[in-house]
Amino acid sequence: MNATSLLRRERRLLTLLGFVCLALVGGALYLQFAKHEDPCPLCIIQRYLFLLIALFAFVGAARKGWRGIALFETLIAITSVTGIAGAARHLYIQLNPGFSCGFDALQPVVDSLPPAHWLPSVFKVAGLCETVYPPILGILLPGWALIAFALTFVAVVVSAWRRRGKGRAYSL
Repeated sequence: MNATSLLRRERRLLTLLGFVCLALVGGALYLQFAKHEDPCPLCIIQRYLFLLIALFAFVGAARKGWRGIALFETLIAITSVTGIAGAARHLYIQLNPGFSCGFDALQPVVDSLPPAHWLPSVFKVAGLCETVYPPILGILLPGWALIAFALTFVAVVVSAWRRRGKGRAYSL
């Protein structure tokens, strides 16, 4: 595969990743508005992280060279690790009844971010982290977020690793 084909493939991967992250946020909004599953502080933070990954993916896909793509893939990897930590904490809270996410301390921080003022129905905290909603295919919602963040991390790291093996100097 030549360099142009590899670059095109990398851009397609980033574009797909961006759309998947937007779809995940869309799914969260469906659960919020259609199923009345109120988002907690950690849910809102995970929404921000998925939107940030989508932004990095789309900007990275628009880059002309490997350096730009590598930079945005690095940002995606860092954001994914942050998401893994947040989703793992959220899952731990839901699997350990009586353990709180620190709702009182975290809510004002999340609610004070600018998007919470621009789109309060999407980014304002309305629920508790301890609230367990019905699982989807046997997996709790933070479990799905954890899987998505982990797969995102693996996808960009494997892509960078494969690029490095093909002689590309500008990888993660």
